[in-house]
Formats: sequence, structure tokens, C-alpha cells
Amino acid sequence: MTPEDHARAAADLLQAEATGQQIGLLTARHPEMGMDDAYAVQNAIYRAKLDEGRKVIGWKIGLTSKAMQNALNIDIPDSGILFDNMLFEPGSTVPAGRFIQPRIEAEIAFVMKSALGGADITHADVVAATDYVAPSLEILDTRIRRADPATGKTRTVFDTISDNAANAGIVLGAERHPVDGVDLRWVGAITSRNGEVEETGLGAGVLNDPVESVVWLARRMAQYGQRIEPGQIILSGSFIRPVECPPGSRIEADFGPFGAVDISFA
Repeated sequence: MTPEDHARAAADLLQAEATGQQIGLLTARHPEMGMDDAYAVQNAIYRAKLDEGRKVIGWKIGLTSKAMQNALNIDIPDSGILFDNMLFEPGSTVPAGRFIQPRIEAEIAFVMKSALGGADITHADVVAATDYVAPSLEILDTRIRRADPATGKTRTVFDTISDNAANAGIVLGAERHPVDGVDLRWVGAITSRNGEVEETGLGAGVLNDPVESVVWLARRMAQYGQRIEPGQIILSGSFIRPVECPPGSRIEADFGPFGAVDISFA
């Protein structure tokens, strides 16, 4: 793909977000598309949102579980950017029409107290840089069709990364915990929609330890001259499958002693 191709794809995705009308698969339009192209499209979206006055409040990490990686035939996670207009209060209601096809995932969020960057970041560095961890929900949306209606071809990881890793929102729970005060591998969540359990999972599903997910992100960002900044929120990756959220959905994630978080969709 050329820089012009990246810019056009980003513009189309921003238009899809604004209008609620999905676009076709970028990988169908550009069969030669690769990982660097996908992040270049994401970066073009990032620059456009900054120009609109948006602020970066953190980062999300996706595709951290073996099941999701195998489904997309990749062996590494991906990442996306959290902007200030993506933050929802626990217990609030997402207005009708805000998203196209929202889904949610339960995750452990890291809130940072100091900067974190460099190709040699370690587990201990992440622990030292973390202010606290908290229960959270990530709201996913897709500005790209999940499948091509003509061919049945489904999205690839390159489509998803281009679409800001399918990120759309975050709900941060009120509970705060020291990162070294709990074994995050054993932090689990029971996730329900309208009172019925949809998914359960444990933090170990995230690269065996959610801290390692943040290590991966810091090292990947270093490759692009970026770093995690103080105060930013890091969504470490889901340990459940995405739960569909049609209108009228009320989502509750019960993390037990770790806390709880909920959101509704009008």
C-alpha cells in the first residue's frame, strides 16, 4: 500500500464511524496489505483524531489469547488507541446509535503512574510503573464489515488493526488494587447480559499473565518511537469471548473480590 492508500483507508473508516455505515474489507481492496500497512492506517486515524481535538488516554491490547490468535492465524497480539471520548462511567447508558455493532469484553485495566518505554522493558518495570489495576469492560465496534457479503471472506487481523483494533469504548470500574497485591492470573470475571451468564474467564488467558501483555505493548511501542505515559489506561486484553450488545442490553461483569463493572445500551 502507498501512503495515499493509507490515508484513503483512514478517511473511509472515519466516515464509517461518523455515519454508522460500514465499509468493505480493506484486505479485499488491498490484497497485498501487511502488518505495517495496518498500523499505518491506524496511525493516520490517530493523527486525524488529534487534529479534531481528541486526547489519548491510553492503549488497548487485543488478540492476547491463544484461541483468538489461532482463529486469525497469527501468533502476536495487536494494539489500538484509547481516546478521551471513549470513556464511559460505570452504570451509565450508551446512547442509541453511538455504535454500529457493539460488543463487550471483560479485562483487567492498568493505570500508570510513570512513563514506560523501551525495547528491554521487563515484568518488574511494568509493576513498578503501575499505579493500580482495576476491573474494566472494553466496548468493541467494527467500522469494517465482519465478512464480505459477496464472497463470505471474513476480516483478517490487518482489517482489525486498521480499524483501531476494533476499539470503541472503555468502562473503568471504581475498585483499585495494587498490581503486586493480587495474583492477576487468578482474577476472573462472570460476565452477564440481562441477567444471564454469557462468558467466564481468568486473567491467565491473557498471555499467561496480564502484566506480560503490558510488557509486549511497551516493547512494540518502542519500535515506533512511542512510550506509555503517566496516567494512561492500558486495557491488557480480554479473557472472554466478545459478547454481543444489541439495543436494550445490560452488561454486568462480576470480578468477585476484585470488583464489578456494568454498562447498558439504549
